[in-house]
Amino acid sequence: MRPGSKRLGRANLDRLPPGIRRPAYDRSRVTSGIVHLGLGAFHRAHQAVVIDDCLAAGATSWGIVGASLRSPDTRDALAPQDHLYTVAVRAAEGTEHRIIGALLDSVVARESPARLIERMADPAIRIVSLTVTEKGYCHTPQTGDLDERHPDVVHDLNNFDAPRSAPGFIVAALARRRALGVPPFTVLSCDNLAANGHTVQRIVTQFAALRSKDLGKWIADTAAFPSTMVDRIVPETTDSDRDAVSSALGLRDAWPVMTEPFTQWVVEDRFTAGRPDLAAAGVELVTDVKPFELMKLRLLNASHSALAYLGYLAGYETIADTMLDPHFARLAAQVMEEAAVTLTMPAGTDLAAYRASLLKRFANPALHHRTWQIAMDGSQKLPQRLLGAIQDRLASNLPIATHALAVAGWMRYVTGLDEKGRTIDVRDPLAAEFAGLAGEAGPVAERLAPALLGVGKVFGPLGAEPRLREAVTAALRRLYKDGARRSVETLVSA
Repeated sequence: MRPGSKRLGRANLDRLPPGIRRPAYDRSRVTSGIVHLGLGAFHRAHQAVVIDDCLAAGATSWGIVGASLRSPDTRDALAPQDHLYTVAVRAAEGTEHRIIGALLDSVVARESPARLIERMADPAIRIVSLTVTEKGYCHTPQTGDLDERHPDVVHDLNNFDAPRSAPGFIVAALARRRALGVPPFTVLSCDNLAANGHTVQRIVTQFAALRSKDLGKWIADTAAFPSTMVDRIVPETTDSDRDAVSSALGLRDAWPVMTEPFTQWVVEDRFTAGRPDLAAAGVELVTDVKPFELMKLRLLNASHSALAYLGYLAGYETIADTMLDPHFARLAAQVMEEAAVTLTMPAGTDLAAYRASLLKRFANPALHHRTWQIAMDGSQKLPQRLLGAIQDRLASNLPIATHALAVAGWMRYVTGLDEKGRTIDVRDPLAAEFAGLAGEAGPVAERLAPALLGVGKVFGPLGAEPRLREAVTAALRRLYKDGARRSVETLVSA
C-alpha cells in the first residue's frame, strides 16, 4: 500500500472488497462484558474471533476491552482504526481475510493502572481473560506457586492500587468489587500453564492472602477459575504481512494478525457471572480439561519447542522450513509418539489422527512461524511441555533420548552462541542466569548440563535424577560434537 492510503475504520467498512468478511452485527449496540489482559496476536486471532461470532449471534453485551500490561504499541496501532483489525487465515491454497469488531477499546496498564482497575471492577465486566504468556503470572513454573520475590510482585504488594503484574491487577480489581458489593468476575486463563485455571487460582489467592487473609478466602470461595486449552498457530506479524493485508483490503491495517485455518478452544464450564454461548461458536465445554491440556502441551507444544531449538541451531528460520527436512519431521513425530503413551484420554479420542494433523499444520508453507519466536521464554515452557512427559516416562522405565535431545537443544540455545559462533538473541526471564552458568561451564557438556539442570526454577527435584542427567549430558555432547542437524539425523535413524 502506498503511504497515503486510507486507514481501516468503521467509517469505511463499506469500501472493502466483496470477498472480505466483516462484522455481522451493529457494532454501535455492543457493550463490554470482558476485559482481556495481554492484547497480543494470539488473543486477537483466537478468543476475539470466537467472541466476534458470539456477537454476530446476538450476544451483544460481551464486547472486549483489551489491556496491554506494558507496551502501548497495539493500542497505538488499533485505536486510530476504531480497534478493528484483520485476521488473515493462511493455507497452502490461499488466504481468507476477516475484519474483527469484538475489541471495543484498549488500555495500557502502565500508563493508567487506575483506569484498568476501574474497568475490571465495573459490574458489567463478568469475565477477565488472559494471554500474558507463562512468564506473566509471576510464578515458579516447577511448583505453580506465586514467586513472592518476583520484582513485580514485590512492587504490587507495596503499591496495591498501582500494580504492574496480571495477578496484581486481578486482585486489586476483585478487592474493589468486594468493597462495592459486586460479585467477582470469572478469571479465564488462555495460556499454556499446566492446569491453568487451578494454577492461576492458586497464584491469585496466594497474592491476595499476602494483602489480606480475608480477601484471599473470599476470592477462593466465590470466584471461578475454569481451566482451558487453546490451540491456534499465530506467527509474528511482519511488515510484508501488513503490506499484503492492506493490498487485499484496499485500506491500511496497521496491525493485522496471521493465522492458520485450525482453531480449538476447550473450556471447563464454570463461570460465576454468566458467559456468552461459547458452544455455538465452536468452543468445547467440558467438566475436566486436563486430558486435552496435557495432549496439547505434550504433543503440539513439546514438538514445537524441539523443532524450535534444534531447528534454529541447524539454521532453519521457520517451523515450515524445518519440517522440509525429513529428519526434523521425524523428530517431531517421535516426540509426539513418545509423549502419547503418558496420556490418558477420554474414550473416542483419536491421538493418531491428532498427531497427523499437527504434522500437517507444522508443514503449512503459508505460515512463517519463526523458530526464534517459539524459542522465547523456554525456562517457563519446559516444565509443562517436556519435563512432565520425561518424568512420566522415567517412572515407567521408558527411554527418554528424544526428549533429552530437545532439552539439550534448549541448553545449547541459551548459551547465547550458535553453531557458527554467532550471538543468539535469547529472550527469557532467566537469560542472565543462564549466560552466567554457560560462561562458567564453557562449551563442555559434562559441566554445562549439570549446571543448567541444577536451576531449580526450571527443573526442580527432577534435575537431580541420574537418568535425566546422563541422557541430557550425552545429547548435549553430541550437539557440540556433530551439530544439531547430524544429531537429529542420528537419533531418528537409530
